[in-house]
Amino acid sequence: MKRTRFYECHKALGARMIDFFGWEMPVEYGGLIHEHLAVRTRAGLFDVSHMGEIIVQGRDALAFVQHLTPNDASRLAINQVQYSALITPQGTFVDDMLVYRLAGDRFFLVVNAANADKDFAWIVGHQAGFSVELDNASDSYSQLALQGPAAEKILQPLTDIPLAGMKFFWSGAGKVAGLECLVSRTGYTGEDGFEIYTTSPDPRVLWDEIMARGKGEGLLPIGLGARDTLRLEAKLMLYGNDIDETTTVLEADLRWIVKFNKGGFLGKEALERQLAEGIRRKLCGFELVDRGIPRPHYPVYAGGEAVGPVTSGTFSPFLKRSIGLTYLPVGLAAEGTEIEIGIREKRARAKVVPTPFYRRPFLSK
Repeated sequence: MKRTRFYECHKALGARMIDFFGWEMPVEYGGLIHEHLAVRTRAGLFDVSHMGEIIVQGRDALAFVQHLTPNDASRLAINQVQYSALITPQGTFVDDMLVYRLAGDRFFLVVNAANADKDFAWIVGHQAGFSVELDNASDSYSQLALQGPAAEKILQPLTDIPLAGMKFFWSGAGKVAGLECLVSRTGYTGEDGFEIYTTSPDPRVLWDEIMARGKGEGLLPIGLGARDTLRLEAKLMLYGNDIDETTTVLEADLRWIVKFNKGGFLGKEALERQLAEGIRRKLCGFELVDRGIPRPHYPVYAGGEAVGPVTSGTFSPFLKRSIGLTYLPVGLAAEGTEIEIGIREKRARAKVVPTPFYRRPFLSK
């Protein structure tokens, strides 16, 4: 298995390590619920160096990113960040990702760990006709995510980047703990926080200095287990569960990332056709009325008939209730609709609820 450059930091803290798509990663340190609540109320530090980083640069960089993605990258100012996707001509997902505009002709794409090589091959396969240089720089980068209400207070003394004025989905370059880094106000938890990228061959000082600075703020190291429950509360997509090459952007309730008026892009015609005809299913949130925990792949029933599986589900440590996501026929997608979840040999009652399940209380930044 691959190991990140922070592997020794995790072992020193007694992390329980697992195989995550070929990476030996920490799933938890001292308990998932404890870690989850630390992020919601104080701060948590994640090693997310397994994520993929792809650089697109050159004369046609903007035109190429516009061709590949449904969101409008021309709206990005230098150092601004955008949630977007790589989609097929059928309007389904190759992957979801973040798009950073680092210069007029330079874009930085952050893709999912399991998809980095596949995504790069897809991008290269559509390069013809565009004057661009492509670099799968994933092996060069290490990435930490510092998330939670105390994130700014912890990080600012360690960096020369002014964080207070950095809005959500913006970034800046500078030094953190003496290392050259790219820092963005982004994350996968639904909380305030920052993602920190560096190409340093030995970035462990970042982990050590952030953990030391955060000790008085209740900062904890966080594993993949709490990362998953945090992102589900915020209804952030997980590729392979909630979205994949069988689900369209419109079905995934991500209409807001599709800018039909920006010009042509891969999948536009399919999505326009689906928009005109109307989607037949939609990704919906639900919570259990009965006791139980909905797990991915558990069957979902409506009117006694199976309508699909749970795509993501858990007991929410912060909200103290069982929640999940599933694709439902649009006629069943209204808030309050009663459904059932097959849990072992029983069916537990559930109802459709608004999403995200959790929304951070400081969206005014």
